[in-house]
Amino acid sequence: MTDQVKRRLTTVLCADVHGYSRLMEADEAGTLATLRRYRTAMAGLVERHDGRIVNTWGDAVIAEFASVVEAVQCAVEIQQEISSHESDVTQAQRMQFRIGINLGDVMVEGPDIYGDGVNIAARLQELAEPGGIVVAGSVYEQVHNKLSVGFDHLGQQPTKNVAPVTTYRVAMAGGTVPPRDA
Repeated sequence: MTDQVKRRLTTVLCADVHGYSRLMEADEAGTLATLRRYRTAMAGLVERHDGRIVNTWGDAVIAEFASVVEAVQCAVEIQQEISSHESDVTQAQRMQFRIGINLGDVMVEGPDIYGDGVNIAARLQELAEPGGIVVAGSVYEQVHNKLSVGFDHLGQQPTKNVAPVTTYRVAMAGGTVPPRDA
């Protein structure tokens, strides 16, 4: 049988705009223009960190990275980049992404990836605060002593259609969450 599914271990980053429908309702053209600008910035950062954009739909972006460290560093830079552009925008117009990162096994079909590795990243994104990043325990284990960001243990979180996942919030410098004491 030649249709055998290929699998690989990879780091999946899922980003989604918080309140996208509300933003579109208020200003479709402006929201789309901002989304395009941010996606272009994200694509450049993903490439710089040796990742690749796997898929985009609506207001979501899925990227994969061979390096867990590069994926988390990229996510931090994405949030910093977007935050720097949002400082002169009213709260109602602010476009903030929530990002989830998972290290997991995926099924590969051409340029696309599927499976729990992707689904968990999407569920983690849903747990993140606007402008925030939530990572799976598997990601934390690989990066907690390699990056200059703090992590807050959020415990086991139930996730839709997937087993509960141990999660951590990334506490970025200048963010609202202070770094954990080691």
